[in-house]
Amino acid sequence: MAWFMLSLAIITEVIATTALKYTEGFTKLSPTLITLTGYGISFFALSKVLDQIPTAIAYAIWSGTGISLVGLIGWVWLDQKLDLGALIGIALIISGVVIINVFSKSISH
Repeated sequence: MAWFMLSLAIITEVIATTALKYTEGFTKLSPTLITLTGYGISFFALSKVLDQIPTAIAYAIWSGTGISLVGLIGWVWLDQKLDLGALIGIALIISGVVIINVFSKSISH
């Protein structure tokens, strides 16, 4: 159940962060509601994850995966350019998440 909740936390955080771009300083109602609802669900789900996965591990996976997905969405759908430094940084973040999942004994698989 922890992995389902962590996935839910990541997906809703990515949706909320993507919608944040369209809030125009929280002056647009629909994207503002999506952003606030998404972050609310994300933090609720993440709080449930912390009952089973150590905080540092859960947060690293949640934030690293979220950063990578938001970067990909910005590049593919929002036509935002990523330079070599940004791509290398995202690759290192993804590598870190993979290393945690494959080698850490702090989480149960």
